[in-house]
Amino acid sequence: MNHNSPTPVDPVAQVAPVALVAREAPLRAKQSTYPEPFASRMRLREKRPLGDHFGLGNFGVNLTTILPGGISALRHAHTRQDEFVFVLEGELMLVTNEGETLLSPGMCAGFAAGTGNAHHLLNRGDTPATYLEIGDRIPGDGATYPDDDLQAAMVEGAWKYQHKDGRAY
Repeated sequence: MNHNSPTPVDPVAQVAPVALVAREAPLRAKQSTYPEPFASRMRLREKRPLGDHFGLGNFGVNLTTILPGGISALRHAHTRQDEFVFVLEGELMLVTNEGETLLSPGMCAGFAAGTGNAHHLLNRGDTPATYLEIGDRIPGDGATYPDDDLQAAMVEGAWKYQHKDGRAY
């Protein structure tokens, strides 16, 4: 869900804001880092990387909106990254190894690194759903995707993707 890559603010080129209106923050430039055929599945997801605007490097914060029929990410589990989500508006179905749990405004969920509990959020409703997603940026993270022929490793601040047999995308 998180897949945050740090984009620190260059203090010479730009001064970090003191505050901003989250919904007015620019959308993430690239909708997804996944290779095709997976990237196009993220077309109904909008991410606003809030933490990056403040130069946060230890953890990332995204204001994410999932439009009806959309998903947060491929169902995945991180090896080193903890993740946390807090629902602000709408309803989202949380899918984990244990099954499905409906999340509504005010509800939250957390995913400890290294558990292998793959997760993602689905918007099965007819209105957009918005949540905060927060995750750390520990170097050496990796991700597994039990439902897809994909695995990932964070290498020098960027996600590198391979097929499960090790072939590159």
